[in-house]
Amino acid sequence: MRKAIELSINNVAEGGGPFGAVIAKNGEIVATGVNRVTAEHDPTAHAEIGAIRAAAKVLGTFNLSGCEIYTSCEPCPMCLGAIYWAHLDRMFYGNDKHDAAEIGFDDDFIYRELDLKPEHRRLKSQRLLPQEASRAFEDWKSKPDKTEY
Repeated sequence: MRKAIELSINNVAEGGGPFGAVIAKNGEIVATGVNRVTAEHDPTAHAEIGAIRAAAKVLGTFNLSGCEIYTSCEPCPMCLGAIYWAHLDRMFYGNDKHDAAEIGFDDDFIYRELDLKPEHRRLKSQRLLPQEASRAFEDWKSKPDKTEY
């Protein structure tokens, strides 16, 4: 946890956001990440996402079971989703989402949006060509040699 906090502090000094993350396996650091959203002009370049991508590359797998993540702040909805998809065993965090909101990183509106039906969300959306889109799903469902995840 101290390494994640150190990364977050150093990242602020280097022009990045105040977030750092570490993924460890068997007590050893596998990968780290810091918030690079503004530096890389990438809204998905959060510390947790960077650490997950780096750990998956180091370990050669998309399934990070057996690993845990230490993050300087409670993850946003995107990062929390990625943590679940990566199958990390445990998560530890320093600051919480309320602390983040106090400094301008308020993700509460995303949580509220997720509870709404798509037609009531702020982001207008419309379903198009569902019959055509279903082809890939049908192909996946019948594919005998697929890698489940």
